[in-house]
Amino acid sequence: MAETLLDDEFTYDDGSRVVVTAHLVPESEEYPTGIKYRFQYMDAEGNTLLRFDNAPHHDVGNHHEHRDEDIEAVAFESLTEHYQRFKHEVDTIYDQRNA
Repeated sequence: MAETLLDDEFTYDDGSRVVVTAHLVPESEEYPTGIKYRFQYMDAEGNTLLRFDNAPHHDVGNHHEHRDEDIEAVAFESLTEHYQRFKHEVDTIYDQRNA
């Protein structure tokens, strides 16, 4: 069984939600860091507003972000820094949507 590094979920006042998971997995070509993660921010209806993950089925690299229909590579230095960047971007999106 994979060791859980992060497992959190919370809901904002506007109904939007954040779901965060990260697990240690065996290092492999698909997961060279030995970490499998998904950080997702969605609106109250469940539509993705932002997602950082390292699912291996995209041609943009191991670490990428989803915004609307766009998928772009993102730098990954550490899980902690990556999660901090995600939270900062969620705060920015939340503030823009609720201004």
